[in-house]
Amino acid sequence: MDNTSTSDPASFNFDGLRPRLQGIAYRMLGSVAEAEEVVQDAWLRWYGADQAELENSEAWLVTVTTRLAIDRLRAAKLQRQHYPGFWLPEPQLHGGDLHSSPDSPEQLLERADDISIAFLAMLERLNPEARAAFLLREVFDADYSEVAQALGKTEAACRQIVSRAKTQLKDARPRHAVSPDQHFRLLSGFADAARRGDFSAMQALLAEDAELIGDGGGKVPSFGKVLQGGRRIAQLFLATHRRAGAAQRIEVVVINGEWSLLRFIDGELESAQAFETDGQRILRMHVQRNPDKLARIAAIFAGRLVEPAPGSF
Repeated sequence: MDNTSTSDPASFNFDGLRPRLQGIAYRMLGSVAEAEEVVQDAWLRWYGADQAELENSEAWLVTVTTRLAIDRLRAAKLQRQHYPGFWLPEPQLHGGDLHSSPDSPEQLLERADDISIAFLAMLERLNPEARAAFLLREVFDADYSEVAQALGKTEAACRQIVSRAKTQLKDARPRHAVSPDQHFRLLSGFADAARRGDFSAMQALLAEDAELIGDGGGKVPSFGKVLQGGRRIAQLFLATHRRAGAAQRIEVVVINGEWSLLRFIDGELESAQAFETDGQRILRMHVQRNPDKLARIAAIFAGRLVEPAPGSF
């Protein structure tokens, strides 16, 4: 963080800092609306504070945003204990940070490791403070003094928290480094097979032990457990093709920094599908079907087709 004093609200560019604050809050909460509310609350507190007493507005806002997000996540975790089925984060088109200028596809995909649906789902393993410490240090490159300030703990304690978080997440991190081009080609092939209802082609692109995790939020049908097996997943996609026929449309887009699929039925967004792969086969799918969490993307695409994604970068 820049340690230059920014105590004058007239000269301090809050909008310039908003993407960073929004990024912290979204990665903490997995919800666009809740992240925006946290950032708005942080702004109101900053605006109402005694500016003369603030040594650094940016550091102060990061601290307040982090603590507000921790409090929200504590409450959310209690609510999620009663969530029907699996809870998955709300997907975002264009990589995640709102209120910023549009990034190029290359820039979006470079950020996939710290904004992907798989990454956010993995962070659910951590308690709120550990999640905040891990994100500030490992994703936002804060030094330990900044992490300590945000969490209200000593630097030594924060080092331990981050170290434990890394250990806790170690076996959940992706084991395969896959280029955006590889990911795109694999997903494009799967999308084409799904459009045609080609069971053999779909199964060939799925690992034998592939998994599908779905979130219906109790609003639409979804699996209450992990659907396992490439054959079973291919059968599920084939069943959708047979049921929907020409009413099905599948588009390849960038969601949360990764090539993903949007599936429309009768022109309505039915699901957003994120994929983990080894570059050759699909290993895991995170399928968001909860209409509440699809509403923002659905609004973007309402009444118009998505332009085809480029074949490569």
